[in-house]
Amino acid sequence: MTEPTAADRGAIMSAVFGYMTAQTLAAAVRLKIADHLGETGRPAADVASELGTDPGATRRLLRALAASGLATEPRPGVFALTPRGTLLRTDRPDSVAEFVGMFLDPTMVSAWGHLDDSVRTGRVAFDDLFGSDFFGFLAKHPELSRAFNASMRQGTRETAAVLPRMLGLDGATSITDVGGGDGTLLAAILTAHPHLRGVLFDSPQGSAESGPVLDAAGVTGRCEVTTGDFFAAVPTGSDVYLLKSIVHDWDDERVVTILGHIRAVIPPEGRLLIVEPVLPETVDGSLRPTMYLSDLNMLVNVGGRERTEAEFRSLCERAGFSLAGVTRLPAPAAISVIEAVPA
Repeated sequence: MTEPTAADRGAIMSAVFGYMTAQTLAAAVRLKIADHLGETGRPAADVASELGTDPGATRRLLRALAASGLATEPRPGVFALTPRGTLLRTDRPDSVAEFVGMFLDPTMVSAWGHLDDSVRTGRVAFDDLFGSDFFGFLAKHPELSRAFNASMRQGTRETAAVLPRMLGLDGATSITDVGGGDGTLLAAILTAHPHLRGVLFDSPQGSAESGPVLDAAGVTGRCEVTTGDFFAAVPTGSDVYLLKSIVHDWDDERVVTILGHIRAVIPPEGRLLIVEPVLPETVDGSLRPTMYLSDLNMLVNVGGRERTEAEFRSLCERAGFSLAGVTRLPAPAAISVIEAVPA
């Protein structure tokens, strides 16, 4: 083994300061700093005046954003957004502000302080901290639920841009998006496949904001919104069932329950499409490091996990499906489509 280098030490130091970078982002989003900087940039003092914040502290925050590549300081005390920084504006269609705000919400972040406890015990830190599982907590906190739905919408756009044209749905007639949230992905699929009808299935709070999304895409007339609990049953009548970012939220037994309900209603010629990251058998650099951090986030906050192809195959077989194939989506998406058919 070779000796560590100065670059190795620097990488560790950068990781240590990483949480400060994240909290800088969180503060910028909560204060709507990017919105107030606007298109051309402004003096920090003007931004502070509008926000009602301390001028000196505001300038210090803006300097940190500039040092992180989110802004520039062309003149002393004057700051402008970089292209990367504009993604924090709330008025852009490609904004990630809601995503940043949700994943850096104190409710989400607090469980990470107990990662070592979760590693020791295998228990979900969030449940112990808040006396409720994550989704039960959302159901009791409407504003946080709204923020979560918005963050999922922003996080899904990347997938919605590439997935619909890869699904091969020419022979299908109807698709049910199980746990489909506000319909961002289903709307993109129905737009790309005008012969299809869709069913958006989620809890009442999960699908609460689907109306405007489906209306804006012009697919409301071809999409039924149905509410319910996928641990109890799923709607009948479709030949394709879609699960996007659902399986990783749950432990194996609950996943088999969800898949079993789909197996009970899917026709013999039907298809199940699971859209998730697929971990390689060994860490080989083929996935972004964030996918492994997502796995730990499932551990501390939700109780699920990211999985390998072999683990997906096992889950499908336990629920009465056969794994038919795994297709990695092209960049910028970092996830795959796992296709299964009734066994």
